[in-house]
Amino acid sequence: MTLLAGYVFEWSGLPAPALVLQTVALLAGAYTFVPGAIRRLVRGRLGVGLLMTIAAIGAVALGHVGEAAALAFLFSLAEALEDRAMDRAKEGLRALLSLIPETVRVSRLNGDVTIPAAEVRELDILVVGAGERIATDGVVVEGRSGIDTSAVTGESIPVEVGPGHAVPAGSVNGAATLRIEATADGRDNSLTQIVELVEQAHARKGERARLADRIARPLVPAVLIVAALVAVFGFIVGDPGLWIERALVVLVAASPCALAIAVPVTVISAIGSASKFGVVIKSGEAFEQFGTIRTVALDKTGTLTRNEPEIVAVVPAHGRSREEIISLAAALETTSTHPLAAAITRAASDIPAATDVVEDAGHGLTGLVGSTHVRVGNARWLSELGELTEPADEMAGDGMTVVVVETDGQVSGLIGVRDELRPESAETISMLNAQGIRTVMLTGDNQRTAYALAARAGISDVRAEQLPADKAAAITALVTESPTAMVGDGINDAPALATATVGIAMGAKGSAAAIESADIAFTGNDLRLIPAALAHARRGRRIMTINIALALAIIVVLFPLALFGVLGLAGVVLVHEVAEVIVILNGVRAARRRGIGFSR
Repeated sequence: MTLLAGYVFEWSGLPAPALVLQTVALLAGAYTFVPGAIRRLVRGRLGVGLLMTIAAIGAVALGHVGEAAALAFLFSLAEALEDRAMDRAKEGLRALLSLIPETVRVSRLNGDVTIPAAEVRELDILVVGAGERIATDGVVVEGRSGIDTSAVTGESIPVEVGPGHAVPAGSVNGAATLRIEATADGRDNSLTQIVELVEQAHARKGERARLADRIARPLVPAVLIVAALVAVFGFIVGDPGLWIERALVVLVAASPCALAIAVPVTVISAIGSASKFGVVIKSGEAFEQFGTIRTVALDKTGTLTRNEPEIVAVVPAHGRSREEIISLAAALETTSTHPLAAAITRAASDIPAATDVVEDAGHGLTGLVGSTHVRVGNARWLSELGELTEPADEMAGDGMTVVVVETDGQVSGLIGVRDELRPESAETISMLNAQGIRTVMLTGDNQRTAYALAARAGISDVRAEQLPADKAAAITALVTESPTAMVGDGINDAPALATATVGIAMGAKGSAAAIESADIAFTGNDLRLIPAALAHARRGRRIMTINIALALAIIVVLFPLALFGVLGLAGVVLVHEVAEVIVILNGVRAARRRGIGFSR
């Protein structure tokens, strides 16, 4: 308003009050960037603010106080808009912390007490009533209810939970009271970790951010040199006043203001937006690389499948019964942590005691059940199947993992266990294919089982019988062909996640090693977020490219116009700062989204 009033007085033929008001406007605008420019200069860093400072001082020296005030005002306005854009992009992220209630009821020996949520400690028993938010991560120890995790994971369907089920911080309890044992402190849970990860994301710059910096960093001293040469030329031709003024205009015209903010606004907007849907992108670099992905490799167990294997077929040898085969296998499997073990022990009605149980990693178990020597393992380890060879092939062809039970050196039966595909797996693969993304399945399962499940999911490229090192080698080969993302959730996926162009951990049930190795973590389990997030990253890269091109085009167009006097200082300032505002507004568009994912 002060600047506008100054111009009104100037147009009204009142130069004295106009000069006073324009000077006030100049000082107010300059205060927002001149101190920072000086501090950076003292540290040996040249920035756009320094160019604006020199231009403003020069304009005042030439008697153009009004134009200097306009320059300071528009530059400070663009800076404020950038800060506002950054703040808006972070608002959703900060809102995640509001999902943690201020207080929580905790069960004590003398009854329930209410304490600040920040004071919750691991192993505390939380009492969460109907409709209340869960203050920290935990495991249900009493009660059954449905919890709404949409604000945390983006999944709209309530999840039924009961004793033994893990629940994330920030979820809303349904109709029944739950008692939950805290597995994390109130200040350090999955929700606070998500916020911390995303807040740190823009600290590491991606390829395009480095490109913008590489252009802007040498451009600042180059502009200073060119402006000095223009001024020197004025002294050579005998008209220093005109050419010094043009030097100042050139200084402003070639300033990379828009270039300096072209990428950061876009990156922070896109990453902040993604976090609201349970997609935690750990760095700007990961976000930009994600937008280049042409191949997605997916682990089978726990990623494409539910990771809840069940017995779907039992084939006993002659003279054996179904129940006997399951009981013998369960006797050994009770000591194992393998995912198939739980399926077998759940199906057993009677589990005899086993002794001397030894696990041969990747193959199976041996032990004694009474006086009977029992081996339980995969068909590659127990290869002599005799009369059960054909049934084993049929079971594998139907997508089952075949567990062979051997007693005293003789194959006694087969157990077919299948981990069913997630309901959205086939749809996810179809969505990826529609985007032109190649899909590959990596699994430690045998060839026939792997191909059967892959066919149901719609994947034709299958790499089966893969050990962790094999998965990492497969990803290395895929990366040489095209940018590749690896999606996994287990410890055995960690090497492949670290090797991929972008590693994606299914974080809700994923191992700590997988999440640590990944560049992106999903707090939910909906695989359809993969193609949605890919589209989001691609769109963000397009916006970055447009911003960089626009910023460079402004410099290229304005430079000759300023050098030859077509545009004066006020005109150059106005065009430059309008372009900067456009770049900021364009970058903010990267935050838009719709549906379970993001805008396309």
